[in-house]
Amino acid sequence: MKPVICFGEALIDFLNTGTMEDGGLSLPNFRQYPGGAPANAAVAVAKLGGDAHFAGQVGDDSFGHFLKNALGKYGVKTDTLSFHPSAKTALAFVMLNHEGDRSFSFYRDNSADLVFEKFQVSDNWFNGSPLFHFCSNTLTHAPIAEVTEYAVDRARTGQSIVSFDANLRHNLWQQGNADRERVNKLVAKADLIKFAREELDYLAGSEQQAYIKRCFEQGVQLILITNGPEPVEYFIQGGESGSVAPPEVSAVDTTAAGDAFIGAMLFGISRLDSLAELIENSDRLQNLIGFATRCSAYTVARPGAFPALPDCNSISIPEFI
Repeated sequence: MKPVICFGEALIDFLNTGTMEDGGLSLPNFRQYPGGAPANAAVAVAKLGGDAHFAGQVGDDSFGHFLKNALGKYGVKTDTLSFHPSAKTALAFVMLNHEGDRSFSFYRDNSADLVFEKFQVSDNWFNGSPLFHFCSNTLTHAPIAEVTEYAVDRARTGQSIVSFDANLRHNLWQQGNADRERVNKLVAKADLIKFAREELDYLAGSEQQAYIKRCFEQGVQLILITNGPEPVEYFIQGGESGSVAPPEVSAVDTTAAGDAFIGAMLFGISRLDSLAELIENSDRLQNLIGFATRCSAYTVARPGAFPALPDCNSISIPEFI
């Protein structure tokens, strides 16, 4: 089993849990949950029984220590987690509508995750050619984008499988929209990419087939496209494509839906010798994608991120994994 290193932000999700009346005011209630897309993915891998590590930086404050403890509680190794002495841990306030869909308000101005530096990327991260997973939230500002690209290049040099979840949060970008050129530069460096349908629409524009073809020409091996309750589409280098329908579920909180999905994929791939071993076997690939959709469905039926993700006792793991 290969280690899985998830790089990027760990933050606090303050999840809106309703309101209370006080003095004539309707006051929102918020509950503190650990979160951050790559941190969620690391927990997803660990809870299923994988060897997960979180690499990133939090503040040396109560929120940062809460996140370290929460990661450790669920089996994620934090040897690659740093504490910044002055920058604060990032916060996100999560509002849910009646369907469980969420909107985010981030407090992330010069937060600890954004001031991570190149010298903190250690050679030890890449011992044993681990899977290396990251998201676009470490591309929102030029300095941390440079660090992310540096880490990805180090992973590629170390013969790691590189996984990229686009996970676009446009309100985190200074111009109000994700920088297509910056994101697509990192798309080209990945072996495995997960897009939500609207993310692919944004990054590819009207030429999606040409965009996918270009991804494969640049070395991408597997593209996964999620679309809420709709079937997951997949495209393989060489031309094969298909789709896998997820189970029906009544969503309570979709915050970690995509992270549960990609975490399950990473868990399955970490138990193989290579990504080729997966994409050259259509049945195995479809079975793993189906398992990942079940993990996502399990997660959205529960509130929060870390606690909502399935473990090996709550979901059946396919025999081939």
